[in-house]
Amino acid sequence: MKKAILTTTSLLFLLAGNATYAGESAVSPITEAEVLKAQKTWGDGIVAIGNAFTNKEDYKAIAANHVDTLYGYDEGTVLFKPTKAAAQQFRLSESDALSYFVSGVVPEDNGFALKPWSAVRFENAGIIIDADSAVAMGNYFFTDANTGTEAKVEFTFGYVRGEDGQLLINVHHSSFPFNPSK
Repeated sequence: MKKAILTTTSLLFLLAGNATYAGESAVSPITEAEVLKAQKTWGDGIVAIGNAFTNKEDYKAIAANHVDTLYGYDEGTVLFKPTKAAAQQFRLSESDALSYFVSGVVPEDNGFALKPWSAVRFENAGIIIDADSAVAMGNYFFTDANTGTEAKVEFTFGYVRGEDGQLLINVHHSSFPFNPSK
């Protein structure tokens, strides 16, 4: 049996949450560039779902892949509060999240990603990065593919690194900005 030898350096990595035992590969901290890439991938996925729906392609498979590969439901708890959700405000299961994007198991869902949208752009107010997680908050803008108008939505996304090294969303909260005239 091979013994693991803990050096001062490997012990510091352990305490920082970067490895489980000496000799195992260290988990690299999340970077701002990875958060920005994850945001772009998420936005591109929303556009792809709507395009597939418009073109009568298998939009449900694209949406299922979107939720499965970008959200951490397979790894643990995901806290998802979509923008247009009132009766069932929180989507704590993968099937509930999928329903929000393309309709399905939640009766109030009309398929947010089916609009369709031609673009999604993020404007971060800030990004906080810890040893093993990141949080981004700001506004994202959805461009209506039919009219070209933008819908401004506030967001907070939390990220963790999945077993494959890719970022996964474990917190997603979005809402329309406060409108004092309503």
